[in-house]
Amino acid sequence: MVEPVATSPTPPDIDSRTNIPWWRGLTRTHRRVLVAAMLGWALDGFETYALIIIVGPALAQLLSPDQQVHTALYAGLVIGITLLGSGVGGLIGGTIADYVGRKPVMLWSIAAYSILTGLTAFSSSIWMLVALRFLTGLALGSEWATGASLIQEVWPERSRTKGAAIVQSGFGIGSLLAAVAWLVIASIDPGAWRMMFVIGVLPALLVLFLRTRVPESERWQRAMTRRGTKVARGELNATVKTVHRIRQLTLTRIFAEPESRKKVLLTLALSLVTIAGWYAISSFLPRFAVVLATRQGVPNPAGWAQLAVVTYTIGSIIGYIGAAFVADRLGRRALIVVFLIGSAALTPITYLWPGNVQTFLIVAAVNGMFTLGGFVWMPLYLPELFGTAVRSTAISTIFNGTRLIAWIGPIITGSLVLLFGGIAPAAIWMGSVYVLGLVVVPFLKETRGKPLPD
Repeated sequence: MVEPVATSPTPPDIDSRTNIPWWRGLTRTHRRVLVAAMLGWALDGFETYALIIIVGPALAQLLSPDQQVHTALYAGLVIGITLLGSGVGGLIGGTIADYVGRKPVMLWSIAAYSILTGLTAFSSSIWMLVALRFLTGLALGSEWATGASLIQEVWPERSRTKGAAIVQSGFGIGSLLAAVAWLVIASIDPGAWRMMFVIGVLPALLVLFLRTRVPESERWQRAMTRRGTKVARGELNATVKTVHRIRQLTLTRIFAEPESRKKVLLTLALSLVTIAGWYAISSFLPRFAVVLATRQGVPNPAGWAQLAVVTYTIGSIIGYIGAAFVADRLGRRALIVVFLIGSAALTPITYLWPGNVQTFLIVAAVNGMFTLGGFVWMPLYLPELFGTAVRSTAISTIFNGTRLIAWIGPIITGSLVLLFGGIAPAAIWMGSVYVLGLVVVPFLKETRGKPLPD
């Protein structure tokens, strides 16, 4: 007999529909959890965009003359293998967090990332870079699910929607910092790309320090008491056999119960739509800015590409924060519909833009509000669908399972441009996937106004 995924919900601390400000009553512990989770996700944002920005200069140094003709393929391989590592690491780490706790997995994740991203700066060949990128992704992959679970489980009921949105905004902040950092150091010397990885170590050490001061989730501890788990916190035997056994047990729990299985499959499809659409926008946006700048004849077209990334990430931060208020006022499903329709509409507007590159920066910012800001539905909505005992496993399966598919995207980008006859049609056709997401929404469960399930 399969144990139910969630038990009867406990009443919220304060009804979310009252006029009490959401921040009223937050304690020092709540703020510590928020800062630690947000900065952890900012590391992921910095890491993701830093790699996209520096992969060209890095390959210019690491590839031999014979390999240079395949630069686009190697660039896709470096980015794709990082995404693959993140997917695998997230699936493993998210599952372990349901058995040993949210806090230790987050600490292990950041500690390993700090070491591996620093080592990446010393890459001496393309294959060393590829190997270290996979390992770095493996280390950082479990960051999202554990942070999303912890903020939802620790924060008060009436405030956790806002907390989840602020945590997700960390990705945009990290991406923005990466873009600004590269604008500053890019002209230093051809080896400036190595400095980006060194910079990434510093905030990682800060997050590692902060997270030693963050308490474990009491909800998780109560769930472990009810379940009577035999795996003690902090005593996990780190072997492949043990990890496989734990994942098998937890996956059984989320897929065996029909209602839980339905939630996983529906949100997995929506997650794939979100990631596939975002990849089309984010990967083609800088190149399209260069095309516009070149066509207009403005100096330094590559610089406009970086500015487009900056405004795009600024827009995403606005989207993240605004989403919390939309979700609390209109509901979770309405929020998802807003982002899907906005993303679908802005894709052709962006890539058929007839104006100059200067006004295109504004279009990029609005686009970022929807296509990158749209990721906020995951930390906001997914933890509300599953009980504490399987929450981290479920949401990591949904988020990281799509990464295991999406990692192929960066490798075949060049082929997609050729297949569709240019950057604009390739982006528009790939962005049309947002329309498919609207088909899923009517089948989703609305969770607005309901307490987090135990």
